[in-house]
Amino acid sequence: MVDENYIKGRGAQLKPKNKFEKGFVDSSALDGIDDYETAIPKTNIYFESPKTIISTNSSPDISWNYSINPYQGCEHGCTYCYARNSHEYWGFNAGLDFETKIIVKKNAARLLEKELLKKSWKPAIVMLSGNTDCYQPLEKKFRITRQLLEVFLKYQNPVGIITKNALIKRDIDVLSELARRQLVHVVISLNSLDESLRSILEPRTASSIKRLDTIRALSKAGIPVLVLVAPVIPGLNHHEIPEVIKKSAEAGALQAGYVTVRLNGQIGLVFRDWLDKNFPDRADKVWNQIQWLHGGRVNDTDWGRRMRGEGALSQSIKKLFDVAVKKYMGGTALPPLDFTRFRRGGNYTLF
Repeated sequence: MVDENYIKGRGAQLKPKNKFEKGFVDSSALDGIDDYETAIPKTNIYFESPKTIISTNSSPDISWNYSINPYQGCEHGCTYCYARNSHEYWGFNAGLDFETKIIVKKNAARLLEKELLKKSWKPAIVMLSGNTDCYQPLEKKFRITRQLLEVFLKYQNPVGIITKNALIKRDIDVLSELARRQLVHVVISLNSLDESLRSILEPRTASSIKRLDTIRALSKAGIPVLVLVAPVIPGLNHHEIPEVIKKSAEAGALQAGYVTVRLNGQIGLVFRDWLDKNFPDRADKVWNQIQWLHGGRVNDTDWGRRMRGEGALSQSIKKLFDVAVKKYMGGTALPPLDFTRFRRGGNYTLF
């Protein structure tokens, strides 16, 4: 690393101002950096007992209306993560706080069951997670995601999962039961096969080899998998799209999707700082190409454009993706989910 104070094992290298805070101490202009910045920050756990657990979504860019986030904040530390901004609502910052101050919702499964028992609930896919990874490291200890899956199986309500952690293999027993009833889709996020890039871009995630092994294990168990190449960052990983799709298809993935990078809110500060420190030779080029995707900005909130971008570069990325999918996946797709199995009384149990 070019900076001797670089915090290994963390994505963000700074603590940007929380937009809701009135006061703020900026240590970047000081001659020295305080102990918190130079030491490796430890993960702190906070417990929250929400009254409801299912979040609703109305965005036309997203294919599901409901999601559950058993954790807020994420130890994976992905520098580009769109969820970073949401940490500000909890009084934390979108930088180091996002990956070192994790909020745990231990009553999530009980709240989910309460929702599924309501007469007003109609069977619909619920995504784990819409914001942060439901299989981040703390899940190994708290097992909240597994508890949620057991509730979905009990009531036979369809569920989707997005993760980049191999820990999901622990729950193949429950997932295979859901899959046998066409009640689950799994999305494995994989945007690079280059471990030198992955280890700094997504420092606490599973390696690309482990993610491919995860796709293989899930597929072998009959669990349908979609690989999500996200985010595509021009100048860093866009050229890897064909190989990622090829390796994922060989491992058993049935379908693929992609999302281009966008850096809303404080994420732009976090990512630009990371980019300058890790790729000083091409930081400006990468930054300019991200702007090229989004009408001259790195942030984008416009529906229809924010997920894919627009212009010649966007079209080039789409063509690269489409050709690779056609070549390596040959028209395979995820099986449809079955919404007719839902039982409000929960008359099925795994054990």
